Amino acid sequence: MTPSTWVGIGAASAFIAVACGAFGAHGLEKILEPRMLEIWKTGAQYQMYHALALIGFGLWAGMHAKGAASNYLNNYPGWAFLFGTILFSGSLYALALTGIRILGAVTPFGGLAFLLGWILFAFNALRA
Repeated sequence: MTPSTWVGIGAASAFIAVACGAFGAHGLEKILEPRMLEIWKTGAQYQMYHALALIGFGLWAGMHAKGAASNYLNNYPGWAFLFGTILFSGSLYALALTGIRILGAVTPFGGLAFLLGWILFAFNALRA
């Protein structure tokens, strides 16, 4: 992936996070019980954090790319942030909408992907 692709994915994810936040505040407020609405909000909040992380990562990668091998290694944080968003926020959105508690078992894997993304980003930054 190119650095600009990561920025674009981050921007699209930020758009989705804002849309989900607004939908939760205005469309789901009267439908969901308060605990489920909080779960929805947590999904939107962490999606936004990691959308911004993807944008920042893409900008950083664009400034520090040093060839094909380096670019390949530099993509790992972006993939971890992206998969983390899908697993963490996606499972929380699904849990809030369906009430199926087993979906909450997926959420920690997204959290681990977020942590991995931050560790890999730090490693790449220190290595640059």
